[in-house]
Amino acid sequence: MDERLRRRMLANLQRFERRSDTDSGLRAAAVSLLLVTNEQGEACFVMTRRASGMRNHAGQWALPGGRLDAGESAAQAALRETAEEVGPRLPSESVLGLLDDYPTRSGFVITPVVVWAGPNAELVRNPREVAEIHRVPLAVLEQPEVPLLSHIPESERPLISIPMLDTFIHAPTAAILYQLREVALRGASTRVDHFEQPVFAWS
Repeated sequence: MDERLRRRMLANLQRFERRSDTDSGLRAAAVSLLLVTNEQGEACFVMTRRASGMRNHAGQWALPGGRLDAGESAAQAALRETAEEVGPRLPSESVLGLLDDYPTRSGFVITPVVVWAGPNAELVRNPREVAEIHRVPLAVLEQPEVPLLSHIPESERPLISIPMLDTFIHAPTAAILYQLREVALRGASTRVDHFEQPVFAWS
């Protein structure tokens, strides 16, 4: 994980014409695509498993994030949630850019915020909110089976999944991670808001 990768991702995100959702009336939330390294020096993003006692989506895989507080921007919320859930307190300059807003079946519109924590970031789990923290190599997103698309009887939209962590990660997280690969790593303008979420995430 080096400065060349940071500059490439920053340039790709600056060129990207993101879509924002300001008219749906959904509750605003933000997630942090937190970029760190692992013990092998590989560039990684941070995945968490939500604590079993959480009111919403307990035990599910997720990116650090949550609702926006009053007067907060998506970037500010993502940095706050990063600190609250997994430890690093990062300056605004650590934000590389934003991806497309993603409306969820559970009533939120999520703004993904790409955050560069660097090679020395120390992750500390908040046990009230997070059961597990994982550093997942970005290379996982480059595997030939990414993304996996399937269909469910309840929707005409394709369901997107990504195999990782010995399981399958579904939308919204899978859609956001796929767009991270396409936009920040590859410089494409791929859209993902048409991808469906599994039924268990609809409430």
